[in-house]
Amino acid sequence: MGQDEGYLLDNRQAEAATRFDALAALFDASTFRHVEAAGIAEGWRCWEVGAGGPSVAAWLRERVGPTGRVLATDIDISWTGTAATEGVEVLRHDVGRDDPPPGPFDLVHARLVLVHVAEREAALRAMVRALRPGGVLLIEDADPALQPLICPDEYGPEQERANRLRAGFRELLRRRGADLSYGRRLPRLLREAGLVDVGADARFPVASPACDVLEAATVRQVRDRLVAAGLATDEEIDAHLAAVEAGRLDLATSPMISAWGRRPADDGARRFV
Repeated sequence: MGQDEGYLLDNRQAEAATRFDALAALFDASTFRHVEAAGIAEGWRCWEVGAGGPSVAAWLRERVGPTGRVLATDIDISWTGTAATEGVEVLRHDVGRDDPPPGPFDLVHARLVLVHVAEREAALRAMVRALRPGGVLLIEDADPALQPLICPDEYGPEQERANRLRAGFRELLRRRGADLSYGRRLPRLLREAGLVDVGADARFPVASPACDVLEAATVRQVRDRLVAAGLATDEEIDAHLAAVEAGRLDLATSPMISAWGRRPADDGARRFV
C-alpha cells in the first residue's frame, strides 16, 4: 500500500457521511443514467462494490423489485448498513483479496473504488468473473492526473493555495498506492478482460455547491495527515476552509470516467482470468 497503510478517507470518520452525500449529489444522476442504459429491469441481480454510502444500492433495490437481488459490499460497512432496512444485502468484503460473493450477477458496479485498491487487477478480474454471460460491468473512477486542479480558474492567491492543498492530498493518495491516472485506462482494461460492447464517458462538475461541501469535508478528514506530512500548515488549511465556506472559490472535481462492458452471452464455459 506504499509508505502508509489503509484507505485515506476512512468511513469511520465523522466527515464520511457528508462526503457520501456530496458524492451522491454530484454523481448519482450520471450513475443511474448508465445503469438505465445497461437495461436494468425487475428481477436483476446486482452487486454494488465498495458501496460506501447507501444511495446507489437503495436505488438499485427499487429498480429490481421484490424478485431481484442487490448485494452491497465494502471493507467498512458502517454507512452502507443503513440500506439494509430496504431489502439490500450488506456484506463486509475486500474486492481485491476475497473471492467474489455467490452470483452470478446481471450487473456489477463500482464507483471510486479501484483507484484506491492496491490489488486493482485482482479486483477487476473478480468482478468480471462474477458476471453472468450477458451481464454488465460498470466501473466509475476518477482520474486526478487528467485534471489535477481543484480550481481550474487559478486567478488569485486563494485559488493557488487551494491547488497546492489539492496537490498535497494527491500525494497522500499516491503514498497509499492510489493510481491517479487509472480512470483513463478503464476502456482498454475492460476490453482486455474479455468484455464486449465497451464504451466510456466522463463527468466533470464545476462550481457546484456540492463541490464546496465535498472539499470542506475532505480537507477536514485529512488535515492532520497533511500537516504531519509537511504538505500544509494549519494556518493554510484554516484560510482555505474559510474561502470554501464563503463561496469564493469555483471548485471542480477530478473527471469521473464511467466505463462499461458486457460479458459475451455465449461464453458460459469460458473462465475469465
